[in-house]
Amino acid sequence: MVDERSHWRGDAACRGADAEPLFADTAQQKKAKAICNGCPVRIECLAEALDGRVEFGVWGGMTERERRALLRRRPDVLSWGHVLRAARSALHVPAG
Repeated sequence: MVDERSHWRGDAACRGADAEPLFADTAQQKKAKAICNGCPVRIECLAEALDGRVEFGVWGGMTERERRALLRRRPDVLSWGHVLRAARSALHVPAG
């Protein structure tokens, strides 16, 4: 059975890429964020990191510092997946 929360990983732009830039210091994080640009599952990746309170690495184009700031600004959000998919729909951005 496929885990509904992580089935997107097979389509991630970073799949098979060197993981080091994804978990590097701040100077290297720009390279990691560039991998996320145009990724077809960026929203799913970011939602998993936010919902799971992942503390390290670049996920969905956001660093741990950026995710912490977002979580502080929106402590009321119970499901980031719902929020981010709704935002994508409102902007008419096609899903991956």
